Amino acid sequence: MHPRHFARKAPDRPAIVMAASGETVSYSALENVANRGAQLFRSLGIATGDTIALWLKNCRDYFEIYWAAQRAGLYVCPIATHLTVEEAAYILNDSGACLLITHADVAAAPDLVSERQRLIPDVRHIFGLEAGMDGFPSWRAALTGFPSKPIADETAGYHLVYSSGTTGRPKGIRLPLSGEAADAPHMLGDRVAGRYGVGEDSVILSPAPLYHTAPLVYGMVAHRLGATLIVMDHFDAEDMLRLIERHRVTFIQMVPTMFVRLLALPGTTRAQYDLSSLQKIVHAAAPCPVEIKRRMIDWLGPIIYEYYGGSEGNGSTFITPQEWLEHPGSVGRADWGTLHICDEEGNEVPPGVDGLIYFEGGWDFQYLNDPEKTRDARHPRHPAWSTLGDIGHVDKDGYLYLTDRKGFMIISGGVNIYPQEVENLLITHPRVADAAVIGVPSAEFGEAVKAVVQPLDPADATDEFAEELLRFCRARLSHVKCPRSIDFDPALPRLDTGKLYKRSIRDRYWPVAPT
Repeated sequence: MHPRHFARKAPDRPAIVMAASGETVSYSALENVANRGAQLFRSLGIATGDTIALWLKNCRDYFEIYWAAQRAGLYVCPIATHLTVEEAAYILNDSGACLLITHADVAAAPDLVSERQRLIPDVRHIFGLEAGMDGFPSWRAALTGFPSKPIADETAGYHLVYSSGTTGRPKGIRLPLSGEAADAPHMLGDRVAGRYGVGEDSVILSPAPLYHTAPLVYGMVAHRLGATLIVMDHFDAEDMLRLIERHRVTFIQMVPTMFVRLLALPGTTRAQYDLSSLQKIVHAAAPCPVEIKRRMIDWLGPIIYEYYGGSEGNGSTFITPQEWLEHPGSVGRADWGTLHICDEEGNEVPPGVDGLIYFEGGWDFQYLNDPEKTRDARHPRHPAWSTLGDIGHVDKDGYLYLTDRKGFMIISGGVNIYPQEVENLLITHPRVADAAVIGVPSAEFGEAVKAVVQPLDPADATDEFAEELLRFCRARLSHVKCPRSIDFDPALPRLDTGKLYKRSIRDRYWPVAPT
């Protein structure tokens, strides 16, 4: 399906509702403005296969522009709003974007566009979402001069996303365009409809930034299936509960850090909202501690599903809540591609043994402008197998358990230590809001395990609490895995996907390499 279908069938049905303002876009209005946007793209000479970029906070325009680009056969490159001028310029240049739409409320945007000739010389067109963006034309105003009929050469476009760059520079993931009609069915729509029962009666809540792949994709799928999409400006735990009750939300895509924030609300607060409309929750993007997920299921019932995969589309796993209760901690069995767990030499290992996770049979992705990284993601002897760089193992029934990212592994005294296990333990302490575990320089061991902890109460950032947390870990983990020291941070750099930006934490402790 495609939103055009519902513009004809149910023109007045809300396609987008902005949660904070109540601003609503019907399916007929979405069709109208998307056609105008496609006409505008063509008037600028932007052709099938070209790339446009969005540097915007959550707004109704995100999907209006997405669907305009999708029917014009373009790649849509979303850019995270927290990035610096240099980081955004890198993505714009690397992606080959010929057009940028942004807004002055993106902190670094004014500085970037004021130096466009130096920083992004190949971006031919820049629009502010509204008037007042350093003299650049307003996207909304420009649309009014174009007809609302489809362009003559419609064809399906797609998104071009960049990895979060938690361990290095972001990598562009560009899949080949299908060449199909703009309103041809898409396999992601079919999967979500079949797996979660999402359809025309569904109300989907989107609590995360749309510049991340999963919120963007689930929003796109909502419109392909005729659902109503409620978009939060930003995540707030109690506000989410309020919105579920107000809009009778049926489906949410979340990340585990949101679970932690919800569970941190007082029980009396959680109990005052009617959440009975919820039918399905799905989560991914970051590992979820077993205790956190168990508490969520105890609270909301067995409605929490999980998948593991990446924007690369090279494969995925899936697990139902019923399966998870029988295999706690698992992210499921392969449902897209075939799983292979391999050692450092590329040999497959037996069940229960950790190794690098490969998929065979998914999309044959390429990292944009980086053939070396593309090669590194391939198996040394089976080029059709690819990896996202995660370590894990399967049990005898084929259920996958994630251990950690390969790039996060700590080697201390010759022993391989995976920080995720320690982080999952620390986050269960009732006075801990968040935790990161990294390796720091050690003359004796090469690397020593350090925990950086965000306490719930900033006043707990004391030597006494650090000692309490060390004892907490030693009572539950092998001493070789336990942190040797603990530092405190009032707010860890965790991305809205739930992923820790470990590179910035690690850089505090490691000397800068000479240039």
